[in-house]
Amino acid sequence: MGSFKIPSIPATTNKTIRFPNDVVERVESAIQGKECTFSAFVIAAVRAALDDLEK
Repeated sequence: MGSFKIPSIPATTNKTIRFPNDVVERVESAIQGKECTFSAFVIAAVRAALDDLEK
């Protein structure tokens, strides 16, 4: 039997940012019907952008 670890929720900081309406619409369209929140999508996108910058 594998070892199961209860996942922990990482510490977070609440930030208020403004998105252009067209960006919000594109993100909402991209995640429609998927098990993904707007915040999760933005976090993944920012991480990908930061990784690209490091290369």
